[in-house]
Amino acid sequence: MKIIIDYESSWRNSFLDGDNNQALPKKGRKFVGSMTSLKKPENFIKREITLDTVMGILNRVIGDQRKLYQARAADDYFFKDIDYTDTDKVIFKDKAIETHEMTYIRNITGSTDQNSFTGAIKSNDVMFSADYSAEFWGVLGLDFTELCQFIIAKNKVSATIEANPIAIIAKLDFLNKEKPIANEGLAKQSVERLALHFEGIEYLNKKGEIMPISLYCSALYLQLDRLSSQFNMDSAKTKAGGISGISKRGFTTKDFMNRFTTGEKKKIWGNPYIRKERIKGVGEVISLMTKASGQLEINLDISRELAKEIKVMIENAGVSSFYLGKKGLAYIAQDIDTRELKR
Repeated sequence: MKIIIDYESSWRNSFLDGDNNQALPKKGRKFVGSMTSLKKPENFIKREITLDTVMGILNRVIGDQRKLYQARAADDYFFKDIDYTDTDKVIFKDKAIETHEMTYIRNITGSTDQNSFTGAIKSNDVMFSADYSAEFWGVLGLDFTELCQFIIAKNKVSATIEANPIAIIAKLDFLNKEKPIANEGLAKQSVERLALHFEGIEYLNKKGEIMPISLYCSALYLQLDRLSSQFNMDSAKTKAGGISGISKRGFTTKDFMNRFTTGEKKKIWGNPYIRKERIKGVGEVISLMTKASGQLEINLDISRELAKEIKVMIENAGVSSFYLGKKGLAYIAQDIDTRELKR
């Protein structure tokens, strides 16, 4: 038996985690198509036509609208004698023309933008005007050598910077762009000293180099502890005892500004589906959504009597069009051939 399917614009990527062959979680499958998630290679999920795709189509065109895993688990599953790879009864060939397109993905979960905020800025927060403020935020005004000396020798901070939310986050952004530094000399001593205070914090990148922003952020926590002997530092801490939006390894703009703005965190309701990565010897590689149009040929190794029965079921179901994979519009293109398959 041969069935020819024509299809257009079938998406060959997935932006949800989990497995179609399992029951849907109570809270649904997690969206992994955000710009942050796509930085991880495992979240740029590629798809192709598989046996599951073909069996889903066959069930759909005979009128069975259950999820494939539900149909397979049922006693009345129509294709139970030919389904599954080891039966070798379902043979298919995908003749596709692929294109790569910029696609904007809607995210109904409403994630928040890591680098944005809303509302008016509260520059008069006590964290910027307290008696400890100059010495505390002055840590960010140190050059890298001065920072290492502060960490190792407990030097008093004499550097000063403008103390308000916008100036602080701008300074953190600047420091975040500083190039990694070799793990040697004063820098290495600083990391070793910080490791005594903050266990389990990783200051090195994959190349074994020191990330300056991590040392600056940890130094703020070091200063928070040192100044506690002179000042009441409660106003500098969150309820959990940390610094709002700043960890010992880095910072997040939205979390830092959340304390100093009147509005909520800025919601993101979608983003382009794009992954950028740098490959050694190649340079920057940009991956976009893959869409495919073409023809899917399905051959079933069954008797002619069963083929005729399936053809009648398809005609009675009257499914004129259906999805192929994600979003692709598909339909049966030709008369169904009920002749037995010739190997």
